Amino acid sequence: MLQYFIKRLLGLVPTLAIVGGLVFLFVHLLPGDPARLAAGPDATPETVALVRQDLGLDKSLPEQFLRFVGGAVHGDFGRSLRTKRPVSTEIAERFAPTFWLTVVAMAWSVVVGMAIGVLSAIWRNRWPDRLGMAIAVSGISFPAFALGMLLMQIFAVQLHWLPTVGADSWRHYILPSLTLGAAVAAIMARFTRSSFVDILQEDYVRTARAKGLPESRVIMKHGLRNALIPVVTMMGLQFGFLLGGSIVVEVVFNWPGMGRLLVDAVDQRDYPVIQGLVLLFSLEFVLINLVVDLLYGVINPAIRFR
Repeated sequence: MLQYFIKRLLGLVPTLAIVGGLVFLFVHLLPGDPARLAAGPDATPETVALVRQDLGLDKSLPEQFLRFVGGAVHGDFGRSLRTKRPVSTEIAERFAPTFWLTVVAMAWSVVVGMAIGVLSAIWRNRWPDRLGMAIAVSGISFPAFALGMLLMQIFAVQLHWLPTVGADSWRHYILPSLTLGAAVAAIMARFTRSSFVDILQEDYVRTARAKGLPESRVIMKHGLRNALIPVVTMMGLQFGFLLGGSIVVEVVFNWPGMGRLLVDAVDQRDYPVIQGLVLLFSLEFVLINLVVDLLYGVINPAIRFR
């Protein structure tokens, strides 16, 4: 397993290199002049030229790319064009709110989604199954921004139970986490049901029932454990998507996280911040997939990495 782990870590290098190159090209294709935005709308052309020189945007694209790669190798993504602060500092301040929001959303959505999926598989083609899948389809189909505004309207504006913006206390996490985790819960429910239905039709499950084992033991020990392999894969993918894809929710709830920072950076053409955030999202996604692969051996010791 150690060799497998080292091999996967070495595989991060070309992946991040390709992502870094694509991100660099993408941000420089964005319309708008960051030097003009930084100098202000009333700045003279001479002032804009001085700002462009100060920001290093007067150099050729190959020179800017080599400078970006050299800094990224040492963990230095440059300084924000908007705030003049190090990009690493900007991201570090926004990482914790996004991370904990993702953890809370993932925690409730996995528990609820797997519970719905298991119950739907047990009562397949009966009313609990139809109700559970109807809820799952609704969760997938309803847009996150619409769900967020609906929850704010009900629980904040009309009932005055929960705050709408900020991240100062646990109460601020409720509405954003419900909005962010709704689609994940729906996906987990459908995926768990599909996996569990297949497992319940296996010979070893029928053998366990023929031996007279309690249904709860058959489901938990023989069914759920073997059904977890594909479910854990989906869980890891969804966690990676939530970390990098909470942009809409963070904008709706004015959440001080990385998604909001990315929106502001794109609006201001803040190239270093955009590049740093996208690279971080890519690194998170790859590392989460690696952790998921290693968890296979924990869930099922029969799995060996070669």
